[in-house]
Amino acid sequence: MGKILFMKCKLLWSLLLLIVISVVSFNANAQQKSNTNEYFTIENYYKVKWGSAGEFIDLWKKNHYPLLKKAMEKGDIISVTAYAPMLHSGEDTRWDFRVTIVFKNAALAFAEDLLDPYKKQLYPDQDKLKKEEQHRFELLLSHWDVMVEQLIINN
Repeated sequence: MGKILFMKCKLLWSLLLLIVISVVSFNANAQQKSNTNEYFTIENYYKVKWGSAGEFIDLWKKNHYPLLKKAMEKGDIISVTAYAPMLHSGEDTRWDFRVTIVFKNAALAFAEDLLDPYKKQLYPDQDKLKKEEQHRFELLLSHWDVMVEQLIINN
């Protein structure tokens, strides 16, 4: 009985060590990538309440896209491309709006205050902006971000 318990504990510690090593390795790779000047791409997916996609997109274009354009002018963002599906899919895989943002580097992609300097400049009525952005997020059913990398495939 003691030998079985020892083996289970040893296996558990080995799995825990493997998880810790994986997390440390992932963080080291992410840190290394964030320290380089390689472009970093994130796709933002939005699933909106039925019938509200147009309103959501209009609010995004009015309030969020101008902030992204300012960051592009500064050079922190390389490009912003927005997509809407032409056909619908099943409810479990449905998305209504996708935005692909290419950042100058990974550090800028994760900078929480990247767009803050432009908010007061572009939107003097901060209360109105806050209410409209709150409403835009009330229209959401779900939102997810996917970090992607371009692969070069040789034929």
